[in-house]
Amino acid sequence: MAALKIYVASSWRNKHQPAVVSHLRHELFCDVYDFRNPPHGNGGFAWSEIDPEWEKWTPKQWRDALNHPLAKDGFKSDKDAMEWADCCLLVLPCGRSAHLEAGWFAGKGKPVAFLALEPTEPDLMVGLGNGLLTSKEEVAIWCGEMA
Repeated sequence: MAALKIYVASSWRNKHQPAVVSHLRHELFCDVYDFRNPPHGNGGFAWSEIDPEWEKWTPKQWRDALNHPLAKDGFKSDKDAMEWADCCLLVLPCGRSAHLEAGWFAGKGKPVAFLALEPTEPDLMVGLGNGLLTSKEEVAIWCGEMA
């Protein structure tokens, strides 16, 4: 049987994301897309690669930056991985991109679960997914159900 292919959606700021990726790979034996360390080996995309002052951009600067080759490559890497994956695990807390990714999975009819390992602001729309998980043990059960 082939390993479950999981897209882990989260944030660069999320302190749990690396441990979740490691748990999925080394304890649950899943194939995992890690946006911080994508398989192409060039590292994960960060806006700071385009401009260290990216947090001060106007909306027009943001729009222009979407056409930068690094942004296009980063988007392609993540989007290709979304197509490849069987399901999505969104690790909270995270930002808009991760939530858009989870919504894409839900819209495609691919399973998506939300993982909250610490208190976070409740969100009603997690109901679009297949569960709100709160521990490594629950992640293991969910992965078993997906396999």
